Amino acid sequence: MMIDFALHAERTLGMSPEDAIFNACLMRFRPIMMTTFAALLAALPLALGSGYGAELRRPLGIAIVGGLVFSQILTLYTTPIIYLYMDRFEAWCRRTFRRNDSKLPSTRIDPL
Repeated sequence: MMIDFALHAERTLGMSPEDAIFNACLMRFRPIMMTTFAALLAALPLALGSGYGAELRRPLGIAIVGGLVFSQILTLYTTPIIYLYMDRFEAWCRRTFRRNDSKLPSTRIDPL
């Protein structure tokens, strides 16, 4: 969703990629945090529970909590970086291949 918001801001509002992803991060931060914390709080009884059978459920709870924390870091920090790198890669490809296209002979077929 963060990327969709950034692409929408770039295409319709004419923002630069840096401004678009920054605004998308600001707009999507709260919903991302709310869903992550809801899942995290739901998994805490598994991770911290005690009683009969807790030794079987505790590794699952710890794995869920660790996975949520890792995915949160991945989402909030690396997604904007990858977005900007992909935008720069796209610009590089356009410059590189546009330059090479002008050197190629025309493949246009003249009508009879």
